[in-house]
Amino acid sequence: MKAVNLKGDMMQVLLINGSPHQYGCTYTALSEVAGQLEAEGISTLIFHIGSDPIRDCTGCFGCEKTGHCVYKDDPVNTCIDLARQADGLVVGCPVYYAGPSAALCALLDRMFFLKSAFYAYKPAAAVVNCRRGGASAAFDRLNKYFTISNMPVVSSQYWNATHGLTPDEMKQDLEGLQIMRTLGRNMAWLLKCIEAGKGKVSYPEPEPRLMTNFIR
Repeated sequence: MKAVNLKGDMMQVLLINGSPHQYGCTYTALSEVAGQLEAEGISTLIFHIGSDPIRDCTGCFGCEKTGHCVYKDDPVNTCIDLARQADGLVVGCPVYYAGPSAALCALLDRMFFLKSAFYAYKPAAAVVNCRRGGASAAFDRLNKYFTISNMPVVSSQYWNATHGLTPDEMKQDLEGLQIMRTLGRNMAWLLKCIEAGKGKVSYPEPEPRLMTNFIR
């Protein structure tokens, strides 16, 4: 996978398109978010994970020393690098059986495992698209990656879901599109607040990590 860099002095948001369709409904929803971010002076990159298979995490702990996954034949390491460079993160995907796509979950499992410190305190949001139902369950699943990683979760005026089987259908979901625009503006506001606080407000001081295994 060819490396991609976020460049420039502007604040930057990475938007991950977790759909196998590069320019489908998920892309359309993410583009609505990106448009508002750009209007607020924040640069964006929509990164498509592709339609090729993505390995799941094997728990080998090989990334513990390098910060990258040992498997280098899919987009995971590129996403790790882009997320480390970015100031904020939006993850979008279609709803499959009331959950995110398996490929996206595999990517996020490897992207976050033992690497959440790279993304701590970066605002994040999830976006899902469905034909009819299952959006809330998929939305909840994606947010768990952020809430285990000290990432502020950006809200909107409603849960971040759009509806439609095709981009043309989705564009008829006027409320869903408004939710995406509100999300973009809210993320821009939070990013600017964080930027304004640099040098004035310190990040929270972490405690030494405690882990409890529930055994008898």
